[in-house]
Amino acid sequence: MTVFHFLNCAILTFGPHAVYYSATPLSEYDTIGTSVKAALVYLGTALVKLICLATFLKLPENDSFDPYQESLKALIGFVDVAGLYFALTQLTHRNISQNHKFQAVGLGWAFADSVLHRLAPLWVGARGLEFTWEYILQGLEANANLVLNLSLAALGSLIWLRKNKPRTLVPIIYACAGILATMPSITSYLRHGLGWLMPKVIAFELLSSLAMAFVSWQLFSACQRPSA
Repeated sequence: MTVFHFLNCAILTFGPHAVYYSATPLSEYDTIGTSVKAALVYLGTALVKLICLATFLKLPENDSFDPYQESLKALIGFVDVAGLYFALTQLTHRNISQNHKFQAVGLGWAFADSVLHRLAPLWVGARGLEFTWEYILQGLEANANLVLNLSLAALGSLIWLRKNKPRTLVPIIYACAGILATMPSITSYLRHGLGWLMPKVIAFELLSSLAMAFVSWQLFSACQRPSA
């Protein structure tokens, strides 16, 4: 039962990344190299974030919400945006379109995030003797993060790679990218500030990820249309 539970949780956590890669044109264009490079960039940015968090943040005495600490976390979280910028603009990619590039980068980014933050807890906890919903919820959270990272990569490609954007859409693109970049702080506020339980927070993440994916897709499609 413990091995079966672990496998179920592992498939739920990491399976959608493989399904997305194989079910989209990414596999046809062999973009795995781009995803691996993006994953390595993510690991580098995670190390920088860890150093910044250890340097500037104090160890909380309790689990309450501290606006000052959370503001610093949100500011440090923009290191991810810098890393995503590097992955989209500075890495050498194969001759693939902008559409495939942002998907490959976002997929690698999300997969590295899941491995770094969920593999060890899953390996240790999901093989326990007692069944728990915690790791199933973590798998659902990983799915939400996959969608959010793909959306952020799409908006990042519009900001940094797409030159002839409709001017009326530029503020909306930046606003949506800002929301996605600060999503960890938003969920932290829901958990610690408002006292939401984990299932409610995960439901919020899933719904918000779908909403932001729809908005990002609409913005990306609008920017792809030839200007009149």
